[in-house]
Amino acid sequence: MQRVLELWVTLVTVSALTKAAFAGYGLSMFAAQSSPPDPCYDENGNPRRCIPDFVNSAFGKDVRVSSTCGNPAARYCVVTEKGEERTRDCHTCDAGDPKKSHPPAYLTDLNNPHNLTCWQSENYVQYPQNVTLTLSLGKKFEVTYVSLQFCSPRPESMAIYKSMDYGKSWVPFQFYSTQCKKMYNRQNKATITKQNEQEAICTDSHTDMHPLTGGLIAFSTLDGRPSAHDFDNSPVLQDWVTATDIKVIFSRIHTFGDENEDDSELARDSYFYAVSDLQVGGRCKCNGHASKCVKDREGNLVCECKHNTAGPECDRCKPFHYDRPWQRATAREANECVACHCNLHARRCRFNMELYKLSGRRSGGVCLNCRHNTAGRHCHYCKEGYYRDMTKSISHRRACKGWMQRHCVCFLSDINRGWKKIKELGVPNKLAL
Repeated sequence: MQRVLELWVTLVTVSALTKAAFAGYGLSMFAAQSSPPDPCYDENGNPRRCIPDFVNSAFGKDVRVSSTCGNPAARYCVVTEKGEERTRDCHTCDAGDPKKSHPPAYLTDLNNPHNLTCWQSENYVQYPQNVTLTLSLGKKFEVTYVSLQFCSPRPESMAIYKSMDYGKSWVPFQFYSTQCKKMYNRQNKATITKQNEQEAICTDSHTDMHPLTGGLIAFSTLDGRPSAHDFDNSPVLQDWVTATDIKVIFSRIHTFGDENEDDSELARDSYFYAVSDLQVGGRCKCNGHASKCVKDREGNLVCECKHNTAGPECDRCKPFHYDRPWQRATAREANECVACHCNLHARRCRFNMELYKLSGRRSGGVCLNCRHNTAGRHCHYCKEGYYRDMTKSISHRRACKGWMQRHCVCFLSDINRGWKKIKELGVPNKLAL
């Protein structure tokens, strides 16, 4: 009996401990599932500006190039200098051998300084010929910088272009050259003012041949632009930094001037473009109305829009939220899109700028196709020939009924029931009238 009692106590204890353990597990599980606060709203649920994370938007993306060494396999030589002495160490570029290939994928892979991978062009593609790198970002980004780290000497002349329409048209971002006037018909280091903030400039900075490897060219889109400190209020600069695609054109190779000497073949095999890392730093363009970009059903990158906005860049108000015009969010004002006031009598509305101005810029929505026999900008009164039934409601809406039977379906439904009752009683129609 004593043993049975001990066994029973043990089972009760284990059961209690098990319940406690699982109860704790359940609490921790639900705690882990609780979603983090939405950056687009404050702790009180009020909308505020939110922006996606800053990223290298080029990472892992395909780059189309006009020239890559190794097809067919070819010799290339790397120049090194020690004091006045210059030597060339030659290798083979072979697209068919992974250990000897230099494909475009190396431009945007993980940049590991301990295991450097370099894309490389064919040898001596010299001016007036050029080599082009074209990168599609897949969506509009607000680009902060474009940088290239070289395995070869930096180019003597190169240009960076951007597209805002997925490669249909291109505008220059920046030029680099030791001969700006000759190569690009641009003044060297021209002054940028508020009148030409969207103008690409040319500079001879970062165009020196040295270092022979490891040199960097980094273009900052806002550096030197007068309105950069007031970016929120500068549509010009907001447009300037927007890009869907980036193109880099290498126009002229630096040489030691020995490419036309007796042993010119060895010299020419030493001149090529090689880049270890291409970066495009920026944020997914969401106009302050989203904190992240996601893939849609078609696999396209789009903003996860908040503040009642819609579109790939949250660049418009979502349907029925047209009571005030769409605006980009700023640090001071979220500029949330607001639903039209239609008293639940309309499903569509439009924006009217004149009414918006007359209201003191508070409300500009106009309801369309008011239902339930209502009329007015907000469907807020009965249309002519109808009255408001204060005794009944339809989903919290006061229905408007006609003064005459033929004007109102709602009223006719009651009359029809009356006619049925009259017929049951056998009363002639003439008496009913």
